[in-house]
Amino acid sequence: MRPTVKDVAERAGVSPKTVSNVLNGVIRVAPPTKERVERAIEDLGYVPNLSARGLRSGRTGIVALVVPELRTPFSAELTHEFVELAHARGLVVQIEQSWGDPSRTSELVTAARRHLVDGVVINPVTLQEHVLLIDQDGPGVPLVAIGEVPQHDVDQVWVDSVHAAREITRLLVGTGHRRIAMIGAPGGGLETFTGRMRRDGYREALLEAGLPLDPALERHCPDWSPRGGAEAVRRLLDEGVAVDALFCCTDSIAIGVLSALWSAGVRVPEDVSVAGFDDVADAQFASPPLTSVHFDRRDYAAAALERLVARIDGDDGPARQVVVPSTVVRRASVRERPAR
Repeated sequence: MRPTVKDVAERAGVSPKTVSNVLNGVIRVAPPTKERVERAIEDLGYVPNLSARGLRSGRTGIVALVVPELRTPFSAELTHEFVELAHARGLVVQIEQSWGDPSRTSELVTAARRHLVDGVVINPVTLQEHVLLIDQDGPGVPLVAIGEVPQHDVDQVWVDSVHAAREITRLLVGTGHRRIAMIGAPGGGLETFTGRMRRDGYREALLEAGLPLDPALERHCPDWSPRGGAEAVRRLLDEGVAVDALFCCTDSIAIGVLSALWSAGVRVPEDVSVAGFDDVADAQFASPPLTSVHFDRRDYAAAALERLVARIDGDDGPARQVVVPSTVVRRASVRERPAR
């Protein structure tokens, strides 16, 4: 038979109310008493009935995090930080992935509104997904969007990809590169708002430097993965397009690019420089270490969680925009090219 709060209380020699205080973490409990309760919980294998708790308090202590896919290093790092920060607040995180599919996003948001979760942080990647975040049915679960798809109806936490892509392209231009390709540009059926913003920043930096916009240098990927990056670069090399630098829309793409260049006997950075975006933990251990756009993943997750908790707690003010700052981290994958 499943143990109850009363069973835990009897074993710890305290009242059921004290057990509830320990579980909720709102009212301070003396450390020795808390230790006895926690030991009793562990000994009995007690699991809180979150559904029943939600019916009594209107809160479940559960929030959902929806990312496009969990396999990417960026999503893994963001999820890690979000879960740890939520845990520190006594919250449980339900993790889902949308694959950037509007129908799947719709299902996830609808499920969140029907089930016992207090709020949702979601990372839409297309404009079609954005419209699904608008609550058409009156009061619903609080939502916070992360990523670059523009939001007007819900809070949003994002990195200015136009600015960041412009800055990293400026670095490539400033180190003497003139034939700079973009890997991960929109096209080929993969149309993300993030890709569009990073292309805008890339183009702005080229025009600012007086360099032409060459469609042959804007290369799309079948997906933003190492495999996608490798395939895009193989096509570029097969077509004989001359390049001296590659700006990749993500570090995952850049890892695939480095592999494809190595396989083709193209040296980095001696023959061509490579830069990424996101500065995932593995970027500094790539061969050579990868130049990338950095922004603090913990700050990003904290800002999203902060807005979500505020909405859960009743903040009904206008939607807010939180922009997380970014910087360019230069490593050995980019070198100075002699003036021509």
